[in-house]
Amino acid sequence: QVQLVESGGGLVQPGGSLRLSCAASGIPFSLYRMGWYRQAPGKERELVASITGGGTTNYADSVKGRFTISRDYAKKSVSLQMNILKPEDTAVYYCNAYLRGYNSWGQGTQVTVSS
Repeated sequence: QVQLVESGGGLVQPGGSLRLSCAASGIPFSLYRMGWYRQAPGKERELVASITGGGTTNYADSVKGRFTISRDYAKKSVSLQMNILKPEDTAVYYCNAYLRGYNSWGQGTQVTVSS
């Protein structure tokens, strides 16, 4: 059974940084494309960043140059380093594991950027 457990959300001032982590279990981790999505109130869930099993990354235009996704194969975890945070980054962030049309999701972690 797939389990994705996120950690690292919280409240931060504009311009600050946060690091989100997601621990995966129950999957052959190296085969999965891992990603982070976010959903703000009243908006649809959107892709923030993803990383394939081979390490290829993809970012939403709105976070390029500010966010960095990485994965640790030994720890079966994926992280999202978020720098220069903006109020519009405020959302619930979800860890995602994708393989051959199947998606698994974490429970989500709140990120709030506010002064």
